[in-house]
Amino acid sequence: MDKALYISMTGASQTMRAQAVHANNLANASTTGFQADLAQARAMAVYGDGLPSRVYSMTENPGTDFARGQLQQTGNDLDMAIRGEGFFAVQAPDGSEAYTRAGDLELTVFGELVTGSGLPVLGNNGPVVLPPFESIEFGEDGTVSVRELGQGAQVLAAIDRIKLVNPGAQDLIKGADGLLRRRDGGESVADAGLQMASGFLESSNVNVVDSMVEMMSLARAYEMNVKLIQTVQQNSETSARLLQIQ
Repeated sequence: MDKALYISMTGASQTMRAQAVHANNLANASTTGFQADLAQARAMAVYGDGLPSRVYSMTENPGTDFARGQLQQTGNDLDMAIRGEGFFAVQAPDGSEAYTRAGDLELTVFGELVTGSGLPVLGNNGPVVLPPFESIEFGEDGTVSVRELGQGAQVLAAIDRIKLVNPGAQDLIKGADGLLRRRDGGESVADAGLQMASGFLESSNVNVVDSMVEMMSLARAYEMNVKLIQTVQQNSETSARLLQIQ
């Protein structure tokens, strides 16, 4: 079998993986706070008997695009967006600390502050839980204050402070659930210098036009790899016929 098949086979398979990444990005183009995934592959020489005359495509560890989306005003007091760098700390389903830019917050019937996907928002000492209140205010530093039932209009009590963190991009890895975590599995210290804006949401950072153009380019690359597979097969069949004649 001609080893050239590995060139086209690995190229086609990695192209399909890249297509899946871009398709997922496009599917989340309207998802609040979504951070686009990156796809990358490189050519690697095949070493063995003789000279490395063949190469194959190898996918490198996928990364995340940490560019910031646009802030969109909603007027909803429970919608939050972080100005500049940083993340909201949330509790993942497995109990670990994770990070997200999605600030579409909600309150459960038990007074627990959660994200739109139902993840508890972390504060100074675990998930933020609020007592019964008549009104709520969020400070730029993440402080959550409420006017409890029966209190005067000017009586606000600071209940907790949303944990805002700013670990370096090189320290973060994105999981299959779309949440970011520290590579070392640890937790980040709250950053008092971060600010958030109430009544705003951050849009996805996916560039729809660039993703569409990249998908069309990948489709052409996949077709070229398939044609190469067919060409190698034809050459192999022709060689077999020539040997039969001899």
